[in-house]
Amino acid sequence: MKDTFKHKGLRNKLALEVKGKGVLDIRVLNAIESVPRHLFMDSSFVDHAYQDKAFPIGAGQTISQPYTVAFQSELLNVNKGDKILEIGTGSGYQTAVLCELGAIVYSIERQKELFKKTSLFLPKIGCNPKKLIFGDGYKGYQNEAPYDSILVTAGAPFVPKSLLDQLKLDGKLVIPVGEKTQIMTLITRVSETKFKKIEFGEFKFVPLLKEKN
Repeated sequence: MKDTFKHKGLRNKLALEVKGKGVLDIRVLNAIESVPRHLFMDSSFVDHAYQDKAFPIGAGQTISQPYTVAFQSELLNVNKGDKILEIGTGSGYQTAVLCELGAIVYSIERQKELFKKTSLFLPKIGCNPKKLIFGDGYKGYQNEAPYDSILVTAGAPFVPKSLLDQLKLDGKLVIPVGEKTQIMTLITRVSETKFKKIEFGEFKFVPLLKEKN
């Protein structure tokens, strides 16, 4: 598949739709306009690529709704050069948005099928995260800690302590917390032992899975 003027026009409309839902960070909106979402989806879903909806990508996972990707990215307040750990690479769409924002991205995926597919796919579209890791997202990635931000792209029943421990001082963790539905939660590290928590609205994610296959 190619990226055409038609696709670019559809992305422009999508960015306006996301803005209308409350995402105002111009850098995030520009990233939504820039990343060709249709390339991340199975050809049978291409007609739906620029609707503001989540869609299946195999292995029981989904490509996140563009609004959700934009909302989480805005909460992180990404600066160029920020070191970000993403939990749940999935299709790589959120990874690509973070890279477009200038972040240095480390991303963990526990589904081997998706890990292999996305590892091959991202370089083909010129997206080069620092490292893709096959592993358990609950454990984070201690090798490169601490991080400016950690972004969890699946629903977690609780906030893993290992992720809190891997944040820099003033670092941010954005994580959807809950079982059937999740509350989007922003946690900021204010000292070695203290964290500030802000909760946002309800979202619905696939569950964050334990134990790599």
